[in-house]
Amino acid sequence: LKLFAQAVSLGDVDSLACHPASTTHSFVSPEARAAAGVGEGMIRLSVGIEHPDDLIADLDQALASLAA
Repeated sequence: LKLFAQAVSLGDVDSLACHPASTTHSFVSPEARAAAGVGEGMIRLSVGIEHPDDLIADLDQALASLAA
């Protein structure tokens, strides 16, 4: 991701991405995380005020890089 900042604090005007399993829920047991639906592959996005087309393009390129 290039436009999404990696951050724990959501609720800003900038778009943010957070990996809960290693940040906000890192203190929770794997069993409790699974029961809450917080998987290792989960990424939480908070969309800011950037242009939607730019955000979609950023997500597209990030996902494409995973498939490569």
